[in-house]
Amino acid sequence: MFGRLRARSRRHPGVVDALWLAPFMLACLGTLFMIAFAPDSYRGGVGLWGYLVMGLVLVVPLFWRRSRPLAVFAIVSVASFGQWLAGMDPLPFNVAVLIAMYAVASLRSLPWAVAAGLVAELGLALSFGRITTDPDPGTFASASVFVVAIWIAGIYANTRRRYLESLEERAERAEHERDQQARLAAAAERARIARELHDVVAHNVSVIIVQADGAGYAIDSDPEQARMAMQAIAATGRQALAEMRRMVGVLRTDGVAVEEYAPQPSLSQLDELVAQVRSSGLPVDLRVVGVPQELPEGEQLTVYRIVQEALTNTLKHGGPGASATVEMEYGLRELLLRVTDDGRGAAAPGRPGGHGLVGMRERAAMFGGSIEARSRMGGGFQVVARLPIGETGRSRAA
Repeated sequence: MFGRLRARSRRHPGVVDALWLAPFMLACLGTLFMIAFAPDSYRGGVGLWGYLVMGLVLVVPLFWRRSRPLAVFAIVSVASFGQWLAGMDPLPFNVAVLIAMYAVASLRSLPWAVAAGLVAELGLALSFGRITTDPDPGTFASASVFVVAIWIAGIYANTRRRYLESLEERAERAEHERDQQARLAAAAERARIARELHDVVAHNVSVIIVQADGAGYAIDSDPEQARMAMQAIAATGRQALAEMRRMVGVLRTDGVAVEEYAPQPSLSQLDELVAQVRSSGLPVDLRVVGVPQELPEGEQLTVYRIVQEALTNTLKHGGPGASATVEMEYGLRELLLRVTDDGRGAAAPGRPGGHGLVGMRERAAMFGGSIEARSRMGGGFQVVARLPIGETGRSRAA
């Protein structure tokens, strides 16, 4: 409820100011009514119109105290000083000085607030000197405490307003940073899914193309070989579809239960990958040197995808009669992965717009590793990956 009232007050500041000034204006009207029926001696030689003009000069500027607090305070202070010079006794109109002082203290900086407070205290002292020639110190002290209390209330309102503004600014900044982090995370996730889809589609489609070409050549001379090739095509297509469903499934936001899909590939499936490539007509030799170590799942996926991408490139660009070798060498602090082939190498036609090598480098960089891909002397191509393992790998990944 208070939040709604605060919001409405911000939308209609003029109405709020009028409501706050309503009791003061009623008191001023009552004073004018009393002066109108008072004897001339009570008016101190100033007619009713003089009091009316003085009241308007003191009250009307208060409606602009929010937008121009310094100007309003200056006007009411000068008007009150002119009233003192004219010999007019203090009236309820002069409370406008305290209202304007509160506006300065609550809306302007501390030096202006101190100056306004001193001016109000000076006006109070002048008023007491006019009221009586023998002022009571206790009465003056009580009135002075009242002025200081209003001044402190304005300082407190200023401090609280600035504090709330800082909280709102901090909340807006935090919301902006949260949205920015969400956008960055979404972009990173899209890039990861794009790399995964590229690896899956490029590899499996390359295998299907090779198998389809082989089936086309063997369909007349060796129907059995053609039938096996078609079976391999069907199996590869199903595997590609399952992996694509698994990856695209993370994009669902409708809350529908997602069916169980195959887990992320790991080093335990590397033999299956090599066998699948062999069945596509590319001879592949897998060698493991050293004592295999347990790697994190993410690093195993990285090794698997690098081998998959390198063999896919050999299938696409190696040419007829090419063969490949996959070597994994476990060291104390590093895993050396080398995928080489004896295909066309630098003579292979380039494919603009490919993401394979870029994806491999990004995957390796995630774990503090590096990728080197180049043509070999005398023909062929090689991909060399170095990935930290053990505590070194975990610290670099962190």
